[in-house]
Amino acid sequence: MKVLITGGSGFLGSHITDFLLKRGDSVVVIDNFETGRRDNLKPHINLAVIEGTIANENLLDSLFSKHSIEFVIHAAAAYKNPENWAEDAKSNILGTINVIKCCLKHNVKRIVYFQTALCYGTKPLEQPITLNHPILPEGSSYSISKTAGEQYIHLSGLDYVTFRLANVYGPRNISGPLPVFYSRLTMNKPCFVMDTRRDFVYVDDLVKIVIKAVDGIGHGTYHVSSGSDISIKEMFDATTKAVEMGTIDVEVRPRLPDDAPSILLDPGKTNETFNWQTETSLVDGVRKAVEYYHKNGIKETFTHLHSVEE
Repeated sequence: MKVLITGGSGFLGSHITDFLLKRGDSVVVIDNFETGRRDNLKPHINLAVIEGTIANENLLDSLFSKHSIEFVIHAAAAYKNPENWAEDAKSNILGTINVIKCCLKHNVKRIVYFQTALCYGTKPLEQPITLNHPILPEGSSYSISKTAGEQYIHLSGLDYVTFRLANVYGPRNISGPLPVFYSRLTMNKPCFVMDTRRDFVYVDDLVKIVIKAVDGIGHGTYHVSSGSDISIKEMFDATTKAVEMGTIDVEVRPRLPDDAPSILLDPGKTNETFNWQTETSLVDGVRKAVEYYHKNGIKETFTHLHSVEE
């Protein structure tokens, strides 16, 4: 199969690329390298990497034509600067529209899209969150623009699978609490944790369900979730264990007024449709991520869509 992966040098996109190449698919990656790392992808005879933006419709159209794209995994997203609304709109809305138009023009079989759980708002109305929960993305430019992209996919008439994601972590991840904790701990900087709970999924478990969607299972919108939440303090403790620092007393700060005590997605429909559930324990997943950070380093990290100052 000939697959286009937008944002293919990023955290999610690069892991999916690796799996598809390993099983013999041909992959075309387009990435502007704003947050993706060039060393996330290794040269491969069946891999073509194009530096560019999905906001460039002509470039996209040429890729579809040249490489006879059959399937699209749309992982590209702007999230680097939460105040840059124009870039969010250009990449996450206009870029998604461009991808959709090319899929329609070139008779692509299916598109897989990744949506943020922030589409349900910063204070979800239920726990766990079901697929019937109202869409309330107004908490951030990122969630507004990602939700608009998802809705255009729903409107398009394409065969699609949308995965609304829990917090995905693992090697190559540069956003969220884990890389921030690792970065600060290894530089002997103070850490704190918020008194909140979140749902975490290891990246390899996510890849497994994405491949099932690539192979034709499912249609529509699904949650990718472990089905349980953990405290951010538990993530911190797993990180200190992985970096062999033992138990560290850490400041636990009360959550902010607009911060939900927990964000947990209901994976019931997903588990049934895809015969899937998470398999990687938090301890094992954090250990593998830390091994990657030790080897490759972290140049920049993000949390809650804000860059963390060194």
